[in-house]
Amino acid sequence: MGCVPMTEQRWWVACRDAFGRDRAVTVLVDRGEVVLVAPPGEAAVLSAQQTTRLRGALDEAAGSSDEQAAR
Repeated sequence: MGCVPMTEQRWWVACRDAFGRDRAVTVLVDRGEVVLVAPPGEAAVLSAQQTTRLRGALDEAAGSSDEQAAR
């Protein structure tokens, strides 16, 4: 699992929780702001590759956020 664009302004990045269970971090743009949603009540444990994917999702979300702010 990688960085999967869910919609134009929402991304899903696979990760694991502290117990090794599969989870996901969601990145979305809401009213021009970037929102990072971690697994409920848990920490997100990311590998180096997953961290790179999260960075990419955050970069894309920031670009979308800038576009919304310019409108």
